[in-house]
Amino acid sequence: MRKFALPLLALGAASLAACGGNDAAEEPAADGMAMEGGAASGAGESATATLLTADGEEVGTVTATGSAGGITIDVSAMNMPEGLHGVHVHTVGSCDDGFAAAGGHWNPDESMHGLEGDDGQHAGDMPNLEIGADGTGSLTYMLAMSATFDGLMDEDGSAFIVHAGEDDQTTDPSGDSGDRIACGVFTAG
Repeated sequence: MRKFALPLLALGAASLAACGGNDAAEEPAADGMAMEGGAASGAGESATATLLTADGEEVGTVTATGSAGGITIDVSAMNMPEGLHGVHVHTVGSCDDGFAAAGGHWNPDESMHGLEGDDGQHAGDMPNLEIGADGTGSLTYMLAMSATFDGLMDEDGSAFIVHAGEDDQTTDPSGDSGDRIACGVFTAG
C-alpha cells in the first residue's frame, strides 16, 4: 500500500500546481490594455463626428469606439436621400473645400479599395449605409484590423464621409460611390 501512496500524492500535488499556474497566467490578458499590435490600442476610447451637408445642415452622427477587437463605427443618419450610400473614414480631419480637404480613404497599409476586393481593403472601408424612405438609416461596423485608435486620431485627425451613391466594394480608390454629400470630423470624446 505504501508503494502506491507516495506516487499518488505526488501526482495530486502536480495537478494542483498546474491548475493554479494556469489561472495566474490568464490574469494579465484579461485587462486587454497591455496587448500590442493595435488590437487593444485605444480600448475604451471614443471619438464622435457630426455629419453636415455642404449647406451646414446636420444629417447625423458617427461614433468611433476603441475595444480589444479594434474600432467600431456607429452611424446614425437623418434627413438624407433614400438609397444606398458609400461611407468611409477619410485620412484628414477636415471638411473644408467642399469636403475635398478630407483626402482619400484612410489606408495605412496602402491596400486596394473594397470589402469584396481581391487585394484587401482600406482601413476606412465600410459596407454601404442604407437610408430608408423616411430619410433615416444606421450602420454599425468594426473597421479592418489595421485600424488603430491612435491612427484615427493622429496629428491631422480623420473625417467621415457619406457619398451620393452606392459603393461597389471593388473599384479603387472609392468604389465608384460618387460625390461627397456629408462630412464630419472626429473629435476625441
